Amino acid sequence: MEVSILPLQRTLDVRSGDNLLEALRNHQIPISYSCMAGRCGTCRCRVVSGNVLVTGGADTNRPATDGHSVLACQATVVEDCVIEVPEVDEIVVHPSKIIKTTVIAVEDLTHDIKRVRLALSKPFAFSPGQYASLQFAPELVRPYSMAVAAGGEEAEFHIRLVPGGRVTSYVSTQLKVGDNVRLSGPLGTAYLRTKTSDPIICIAGGTGLAPILSILRGMADHGLDNPVHLYFGVRSPRDVYGVAWLDELKAKLPNMTAHVVVMASGEPGPYRTGVVTDAVKQDWASLTGWRAYVAGAPAMVDASTILLRQKGIRAEHVYADAFYASGV
Repeated sequence: MEVSILPLQRTLDVRSGDNLLEALRNHQIPISYSCMAGRCGTCRCRVVSGNVLVTGGADTNRPATDGHSVLACQATVVEDCVIEVPEVDEIVVHPSKIIKTTVIAVEDLTHDIKRVRLALSKPFAFSPGQYASLQFAPELVRPYSMAVAAGGEEAEFHIRLVPGGRVTSYVSTQLKVGDNVRLSGPLGTAYLRTKTSDPIICIAGGTGLAPILSILRGMADHGLDNPVHLYFGVRSPRDVYGVAWLDELKAKLPNMTAHVVVMASGEPGPYRTGVVTDAVKQDWASLTGWRAYVAGAPAMVDASTILLRQKGIRAEHVYADAFYASGV
């Protein structure tokens, strides 16, 4: 049985019933992966032609044919097919880990956002922009984005307090310095691409600033000098945070420009007013040739993604991370 790999123009001999990710790895095909269990989304690829069988999660035993996107770790080869592996020059492999961490600080960033800093018990490799799952107690587990770049001895998360949310209520009222938190990951595909000189636009809403900060800090660590425009949108002036961090990053990223956009403001202030996507629309006639990182509430992420594609950014160059609310 043959599996052809695009854009590498390679053909692999595999057996019917082989797991697609294992087949790719056994033949040294570069593909990103992390958890190998269908959670992180990192090994996503596209079935160009032929058929594979999705064998994990809710889609068990669903065939994936021409044009479908699949997770290689959850796909079984059942016939000759052509598979497209995205961005072969930007492969990241961070095997998923479970790490014991210790809370070293719980601080207020705004009236409803906590900054939680965790000391790591051992090294934790991830790409800037990825996220992890935090377990505060047996039934209190939620994913949050790292706000720092990798390589340090601690991780940082910005957690918005959700009314009625069991996890965020715990963080707000019970979490304290010295507590243990289990961290697992990394997860997510909206990570920094380091092998391109394309200009970059970042759009963050609320705590969506956390992964964008990680990306910008990663750019500084890698010495990247891409032109980068950050648009940070919030509801009101009291929701603005992180301005000092952005000022520090401007010194390290001389081609960076930050735009803080406040939706509603009762009085004149230092920030632009309006909707963050409108600000982007007003500022740019075309973004052809750019890359984009977007993080925040699903409605904002969806609106931003549509706008960026209308402005000329290729769909595969819009790296988006939507923060879905949860009752827990």
